[in-house]
Amino acid sequence: MDRWQQIEELCQSALDREPAQRNAFLQEACRGDEALRREVESLLTYHTDGQRILDRPALQVVAEKLAEEPPTLLGKSLGPYQVVGVLGAGGMGEVYRARDARLNREVAIKVLPRHLSERADLQQRFEQEARAASALNHPNIITIHEIGRVDSAHYLVMELVEGKTLREMLNSGALAIKRILQLTTQVTDGLAKAHAAGIVHRDLKPENLMITKEGLVKILDFGLAKQQRVAGAGTETAALGKSTEPGILLGTVGYMSPEQARGEAVDFRSDQFSLGAILYEMVTGKRAFARGSAAQTLSAIIVEEPRAIAELSPSTPTQLRWIVERCLAKDPEERYASTRDLAREFQVLRDRLSEVERPEAAVVTPSTGIRQWRLIGVIGLAAALLAVFSLISFNRGRDRGRNETLPLPTFHRLTFQQGTITGARFGADGQTVVYGATWRGKPPEIFTTRSESPESRSLGLQNSGIFSISSSGEMAVSLGCTLQSGECIGTLARAPLAGGTPKELLTAVIGADWAPDGKSLAAACLKGEQWSLEYDGRPLLETSGWIQSPRISPRGDLIAFVEHPVLKDFSGSVSVVDLAGKKRTLSTGWKGVYSLAWSAGGSEIWFSATKVGKGERLDVHAVTLLGQEREIHNGPGFSTVRDISRDGLRVLMVRGTVRGAAIGLTPGSSIERHLGWFDYSTVADLSADGRTLLFYEWGEAARGTHMVYLRKTDGSDPQRLGEGRPLALSPNGKWALAVKQTQPPQLVLLPTGPGEQKSLPRGAIAEYKSAGWFPDGNQIFFAGTESGHRPRTYVQEIGGGEPRPVTDEGYLGALLSPDGKRIAAVDRYGELYLCPVEGGEARAIEGYEEHDSLLQWSADGRSLLLRGAGDLLLKIYKLDLTSGRREFWKDLTPSDPTGLIGIGSSVGEVRMTPDGRYYVYTSWTMQSELYLVEGLK
Repeated sequence: MDRWQQIEELCQSALDREPAQRNAFLQEACRGDEALRREVESLLTYHTDGQRILDRPALQVVAEKLAEEPPTLLGKSLGPYQVVGVLGAGGMGEVYRARDARLNREVAIKVLPRHLSERADLQQRFEQEARAASALNHPNIITIHEIGRVDSAHYLVMELVEGKTLREMLNSGALAIKRILQLTTQVTDGLAKAHAAGIVHRDLKPENLMITKEGLVKILDFGLAKQQRVAGAGTETAALGKSTEPGILLGTVGYMSPEQARGEAVDFRSDQFSLGAILYEMVTGKRAFARGSAAQTLSAIIVEEPRAIAELSPSTPTQLRWIVERCLAKDPEERYASTRDLAREFQVLRDRLSEVERPEAAVVTPSTGIRQWRLIGVIGLAAALLAVFSLISFNRGRDRGRNETLPLPTFHRLTFQQGTITGARFGADGQTVVYGATWRGKPPEIFTTRSESPESRSLGLQNSGIFSISSSGEMAVSLGCTLQSGECIGTLARAPLAGGTPKELLTAVIGADWAPDGKSLAAACLKGEQWSLEYDGRPLLETSGWIQSPRISPRGDLIAFVEHPVLKDFSGSVSVVDLAGKKRTLSTGWKGVYSLAWSAGGSEIWFSATKVGKGERLDVHAVTLLGQEREIHNGPGFSTVRDISRDGLRVLMVRGTVRGAAIGLTPGSSIERHLGWFDYSTVADLSADGRTLLFYEWGEAARGTHMVYLRKTDGSDPQRLGEGRPLALSPNGKWALAVKQTQPPQLVLLPTGPGEQKSLPRGAIAEYKSAGWFPDGNQIFFAGTESGHRPRTYVQEIGGGEPRPVTDEGYLGALLSPDGKRIAAVDRYGELYLCPVEGGEARAIEGYEEHDSLLQWSADGRSLLLRGAGDLLLKIYKLDLTSGRREFWKDLTPSDPTGLIGIGSSVGEVRMTPDGRYYVYTSWTMQSELYLVEGLK
């Protein structure tokens, strides 16, 4: 091996190692040959930081030029600057510490070496750095004071930054997440400033990031920076031309972008990739693309993916991992459309670090990583899209009324009949509005309208509702639609908007949405006993609660949906799931949450919800993919967002009111009368003689609490008994059994006359459901749950004593027989049983039909009254417990069904006297109108 071959291999091997390891490597490799070591070190110093694989001719040229270099400038002057020390060296020059005699300050001076200053192209690049950096006035970019020339020495004067480079910090390994966010927020802010001015750095690496003792980051060395033509203020659109020298790569191996490594044109997104490689190293302590040689490293950058961050650093917040993965996307189009977006995303993470998602420990295979991230739908990319839009929107909402006066939104009413809107979407043309409604008690139907006309036209689809409209104008509709709590549930079908026969796809669907390509569908449907969210017929997740309002993101990679943990309960969360089935909850803890829609850019999800203390009023809120929430609109009644136009300028919103009315036939009246009080009058119990009604209010009037009332059914004003959810009235009418909404809940007795409230011993009960009194009035039964157990039925003495279980786990008692010996119960599968109070096995009830629910015992205890299926029908059947014969008994459907969305929702909301002569029930109605809203932000 000749000397030049030895030098070539030593230089290449040194370049493939961490800077901190090079000295030790050379000491060992040169084995005491100090001349050889100094020669290699000198060549490494003047080599452009590994931009090319060193070859022998290049080494010889550099060596010859080195021999001609003048001695160090230490102690000499460059114009008014006295050189007092050496700071370092890079591919484009040596850097000295100097004193400015005129201003009596210390500065840093970069001097272009003589052998490089002879080349006009390198002089141009050197001066270009000065122009590029001096054009930027930003605290995170090095300040350029002056450019000059003395004899043959070209120099650049800049501020002197005392501190450590990021490389020095990384020599100790990965950094803490908080520290990473503090540093990268500054770096991206400085880069965003440069990119907005059309300047691309092209050589970002840890050595070019200096951190002062105060924690201030400075971006150094714009020696490879290139000025772009800026298309407009703040834009980053013009691409760089290729290098003027064939085969020469600008940048540093290990931190180049794929397009940079291929020698192609690059723009600001190349800096994003370099930053992604730096971030990867900050998070994991490992280089993203380090391989055995520079050639292998370049190849890895172009075609390979780094090891998954989740594998190397499992505790890294998911959101930060997504940002790194997006920056390291091979295709520039998959990175950030603006570095300002990236900077703002880091600001959000830094400011809300305590709220971001911390992944649980998981088994991650080496193949997991950026490639998998891209192939499964680019969830990280969608998460990062919140950038400029989410932060601007969030700050706009936060600062509303403080720093600026925003114009008020305008509301243009589109519908004018009495009834309920079941759904609404913009047509593919952005002007047509398609909506579903039930007008004046008629079956649900689909209509079209336009903003300039008050007229609506029926599409001729009876018992149907609208789910979604594709980009090509094809509808996803619900056929055979039945309303449950205002939602249209039926058979999902495809139907042309212009008319034609629908094509049925899936049964028992509550919501569906077209993907942006107009080919795929997401649907929430009932599969057996569970609700399922599916995409093109493939289940993504299942829940024992229920799912509502599935919406596919504008990029088609995420599906947002409302998740309710308990059936027929509107409390819940806003969640997203990717196409691989991974779910994330973005916003939770809502007392009620309803419909949702994606913002135009996909940065936010708008949804309608209410919190505890806000009554039942539904306001419009927004949440970003990082979980940032803001309120968009509030008003009386409820406001549900149904669709947002593709340009984001218009919103379809339903505004209206929901009312709960206690209606019944009582002594002294031949027709039903209204017996409620405020907005959510909900039946709890009726006395045996039909003359006293126990009910409660829990809507807007109650301010989100539960208020217990007692009322004579002759129409006299009600008496307020206290707070809680009432369950049953005692046989003598002196006590109301209620649950106070504390944590944990507390069972109490509220006196209906003089007396004090009594609390019953709770034992280990964590939740109360249905309840009732024994005939003697000394005991109660209830369905409840102990922590760590399934629900069961308990009996408790009201004079004292702990509750005692009387059924096995899984049996929820609903009705006590007139003799107090048997409890009609429901198991977790909805099957009906009779359970003996004093011990013994539960016996299955025979003869009922699927979806029948328990209503009441007959007076003689031989039969059960059952309610048939359907929220909008109150058909009552009598089931003989001996023969198992089921026969129709009575129909209590309201005479005026306008706006009707439900009759009762539990056993307690329909009550009868033992002889069946008198009754009360809760009727739920919704009156709503559809609005086109402009200016809602």
